[in-house]
Amino acid sequence: MIDIGEGQAVAFKVESHNHPSAVEPFQGAATGVGGILRDIVAMGARPIALLDGLRFGSPGWMFERAVAGIGHYGNCVGVPTVGGEAVFDEAYEHNPLVNAMCVGLLPAERLTRARARGTGNLVVLYGATTGRDGIGGASVLASQDLGASPSLAMASKKGDAGLAGMAALAAEEKRPSVQIGDPFTGKKLIESSLELVEGGLVASLQDCGAAGLASSLAEMASDGAGVDVHLDRVPLRENDLEPWEIMISESQERMVAVVEPERLAEVEAVLEKWELHHAVIGSVTDTGELRCFFHGDLEGAVPAEFLTDECPRYDVEQEPQPTRDPGPVAPANHESKAWIFERYDQMVQSRTVRRPGLDAAVLRLLPGHRGLAVSLDGPSVGELDPFAAGAGGVFEAARNVACAGGQPLALTDCLNFGNPEKPEIGWELAKAIDGIAEAARALGIPVVSGNVSLYNETGGRAIPPTPVVGCVGLVDDVRLVPAAWRKGDQVLLAEAGDSIEEQAALIRFVWQSAALLSLAHDVSDGGLELALREAAEWSGEESDAAVDAPLGSIVLACPPENVEKLEWKHLRPLGAVR
Repeated sequence: MIDIGEGQAVAFKVESHNHPSAVEPFQGAATGVGGILRDIVAMGARPIALLDGLRFGSPGWMFERAVAGIGHYGNCVGVPTVGGEAVFDEAYEHNPLVNAMCVGLLPAERLTRARARGTGNLVVLYGATTGRDGIGGASVLASQDLGASPSLAMASKKGDAGLAGMAALAAEEKRPSVQIGDPFTGKKLIESSLELVEGGLVASLQDCGAAGLASSLAEMASDGAGVDVHLDRVPLRENDLEPWEIMISESQERMVAVVEPERLAEVEAVLEKWELHHAVIGSVTDTGELRCFFHGDLEGAVPAEFLTDECPRYDVEQEPQPTRDPGPVAPANHESKAWIFERYDQMVQSRTVRRPGLDAAVLRLLPGHRGLAVSLDGPSVGELDPFAAGAGGVFEAARNVACAGGQPLALTDCLNFGNPEKPEIGWELAKAIDGIAEAARALGIPVVSGNVSLYNETGGRAIPPTPVVGCVGLVDDVRLVPAAWRKGDQVLLAEAGDSIEEQAALIRFVWQSAALLSLAHDVSDGGLELALREAAEWSGEESDAAVDAPLGSIVLACPPENVEKLEWKHLRPLGAVR
């Protein structure tokens, strides 16, 4: 969460749901959206925007089902999907990436913590009932090569099974690990949670995500606090669940709150109004342990810090790899993506000032005229240098925000890599983090949240290093956002030098010059020709500009009288809007 002034704060984060989406793309993508929404709600923030980063082998059935899942969940809960990216590359054929980002707003003084506090306070579980869906999602599915299964091993021994067939066998075995989403319950969960927070009825709040109650309660029971949980009190949809199944189920649309006993009746009244299942399942203790009971019997106990701050840590082996040239860019990456984002509701909540389709989207901060520019981007298609991938993801996201008139404020990242137990992948992960860190330092902004998605491999073949970066920027006045070039405008190209510092300086120049510009657009995959075509389609006016330009440059358009006011040393004319 970052303070954006005038009593407002913004909370944002990006997470992955890659393996579930590879197994069942509709539900995998939909529950990825549901999970990131709950993360933002757990901070006491109202979700105002979603973005998605999609990387698939081709725009086929699996991709279309993932898009449908994102649209279904976001549209049903009433949160606009305003940005992201869609990349098609053979490298993601068997390991598609579905990264979801959510942005939320809250009063700066009303941050809700996830830590359990107050010995004797009650632990309340509310939302959907608990079933077997998602059991093993964090361990069986997310932390393994998609081909690591008995069926895949058997198929490999036969010698003639194709990779796609082997992956299908593995996917079938892991299908029970995919959660099932219910966006209408998700909407009720959002509204009830915010009502509880706004009413000051909860001491802390936590989402039930990966590993279910085991994870959420362990995270709450830290800093010396403990939690006793009675698993027989958990509302179930399958009555024959074993205690361990209840503890690690990843059934969706569930939240955990810590409630003072004297506020319980008020909390229950809110939950009953929203027709949500709820139960007091435990209490906060001073033991420092997470203890699980079932019908009065102690089933297990562990010091909570062993699952959080004191969990095992180790350095992965690293083996530097030789420099590899970027791979070719598929033609599909140069085609219009409008058919994708038109599936999403972009205008719900009436904040969207600038829709998706060109660089970042802009959301108005009501009731004034300030706004947020938001973007989610990964490295250039085919980029194999992990440091360049990390730095490139940061600069791509920040450039998009600057092109929409936003001052980049902070970053979130989702690190998508192969098996880190392999020294070459461990090296990729470390170098990509270095790239993100160096680019963030050059911009002078923090990385405030994020997620790691590892083991993105099938049959031992890993995806390329793919750190995806989200950026949030502040727009001083949404009425001055560069919109579209107009007839008579001069078209120019602003280029950066080779260094990271110069790329950061270009980004600062563009957002500081936004009020002088009719349009600004990043030159990325597809080069200048594609950037000019996209700008023309967006604006509805053609230009006579045509010249080569390096990636990372920015196309600018402005009235002729503003050209001399643009103070950038690497600025050259391209032409004019006809």
